[in-house]
Amino acid sequence: MKQQNFYIIDFDSTFTQVEALDELARISLNKHPDKEAIFKKIEDYTNLAMEGKLSFSESLAKRVQLLEANEDHLKQLITRLKKKVSASFSRNAAFFKKHADEVLIVSGGFKEFITPVVSQYHIKKENIYANTFVTTGDGKIIDYDHANPLSEEGGKVKLMRQMDLKGDLYGIGDGYSDFQLRESGLIKKFFAFTENIARESIVSKADHVTPSFDEFLYVNNLPRAISYPKNRILCLVIGNVPTESIALLKKDGFSIRHKSSFEEKYVADVGMILLADGEKIENDKLERAVKLKTVGYLGSAKNKFSFQTCTDMGIVVFDDPKSNPRSASFIPKRVIDFMNKGTTYMSTNFPNLQLPAIDKSHRLIHIHKNVPGIMAQINTIFAKHNINIVGQFLMTNSTLGYAITDINAEYDKQLFKSLKKIDHTIKFRVLY
Repeated sequence: MKQQNFYIIDFDSTFTQVEALDELARISLNKHPDKEAIFKKIEDYTNLAMEGKLSFSESLAKRVQLLEANEDHLKQLITRLKKKVSASFSRNAAFFKKHADEVLIVSGGFKEFITPVVSQYHIKKENIYANTFVTTGDGKIIDYDHANPLSEEGGKVKLMRQMDLKGDLYGIGDGYSDFQLRESGLIKKFFAFTENIARESIVSKADHVTPSFDEFLYVNNLPRAISYPKNRILCLVIGNVPTESIALLKKDGFSIRHKSSFEEKYVADVGMILLADGEKIENDKLERAVKLKTVGYLGSAKNKFSFQTCTDMGIVVFDDPKSNPRSASFIPKRVIDFMNKGTTYMSTNFPNLQLPAIDKSHRLIHIHKNVPGIMAQINTIFAKHNINIVGQFLMTNSTLGYAITDINAEYDKQLFKSLKKIDHTIKFRVLY
């Protein structure tokens, strides 16, 4: 019998982008004359505990004492937290529904605000382990349940020992209490989650650093919303590119390297390039950049690199011949849209195709030379593998065919091999 897996997931700065008690303080102390000083104390206590420099129980007690919160403040917090779920968790909601029996939220936070947030992701209430507040009759928070093991130093270790789960346990979190599970030997691997914050003292001890939940699902070969984690796609930014442009790419989760030139060490692995106006790419490097999918240019790219080489290699180019001020945001957004949805709208060298993402489907991209019969071959392969097509789009120009097919069935690797073997195929890619 196959060993059951359990996924032990932290809440603060992992499932959500923020530390909930810090956010609660900003709500409850909004009109307090010394609010900034109190905020700072609460954040300091949080960080000291997360880095293992202060016992969790001491940190928790000090933070709760400073809150001056009530149940009305909790309602405001819940509304705020629902909007602050980490992006990679949010887009993988289907995983939690499918693995509802195996996912546990284990947190030093409080059920009063955790349960309403994670329950909307199909996580069972009985699988949520956290502290609970003590309130007065009029709803004022005055303390917490000290009998709960999660309120103590090493609480997650104590709880998991009591539960004695039979199977392989994987921990995902950002703090010292999450690492303690690995240190205790109770979990098989500890994944340091760094989408929101990277604590060096924790990252250095992790079995694996996971910049997103997509990465965790990918390395464990689990179902996921996107086929390949964005944090594994190298985006090379070259030259004097505005910080606004870089911020857009970082926010979308790509692995950014900002350099003054196209360094040789990046040629083999680069997946995206964004160039400042005036920068060039040597053709021999371009020809060897076999993983390169798209180039964005903040200005006119004419005579800066070979459009023909890009076209022959299936690399989509976006530039702005009029060098408009909006290039700083417009070009990165076009590049991002192509990487996320396959949209080639306003590209320089590809047929222009603009299309929405389709839920509950897989998107396959096939770039080929514009010769007769390619689509017939593609659809024959889908039929042979009993694949149901949800949507299909084809645009061509004088040299290229650009086909996108959305399918709603699970697929096998043989399907991909067959599509890649079609004559005149330039590039094939699974988008999500």
